[in-house]
Amino acid sequence: MCISELANSKASVDNEEEYNIRVVKTLYDALNSFDVKTVHRLLTSDLEWWFHGPPGHQHLMHMLTGSSSSSEDKRCFTFVPLSTVAFGPTVIVEGHSKEHSVSWVHAWTVTDGIITQVREYFNTSVTVTRFGDPQLLSSPAAPVTVSSSCQSVWQSKLCDNNSVPGLVLAL
Repeated sequence: MCISELANSKASVDNEEEYNIRVVKTLYDALNSFDVKTVHRLLTSDLEWWFHGPPGHQHLMHMLTGSSSSSEDKRCFTFVPLSTVAFGPTVIVEGHSKEHSVSWVHAWTVTDGIITQVREYFNTSVTVTRFGDPQLLSSPAAPVTVSSSCQSVWQSKLCDNNSVPGLVLAL
């Protein structure tokens, strides 16, 4: 989806979460096709970034900043989303690279059609929890597990049986 189609679709999308998912999917399309103009239009200039994982797997940072040492490095990792779900302004995207033997999760924050924050997790099991009214917290695409203190609304699905660290992302 090109940037003008994305802007025009905002009026036709009743659901904020659907629109936010479209914004993030458009970003992945732009990243994988090396469309720098679209990437810059979708990201705020002061993007807040948080990374958890082995330092050698900061592929997204290298793609967005152009800090890879060669053009081959920039093209060696492709982010292919396997699942996407939104909780208000937060869009969770999960993928796996068999070639690089890694699982990854990105948690994007979309504000008025612009991505303002990304939390990136490599080889980490991520559980998303939300606090508050159960009726307001659920997403149609993700089941809700209720506990007395918080709700688990999404959990990553690791593609292998390796032992990895686990984190809870509270929304």
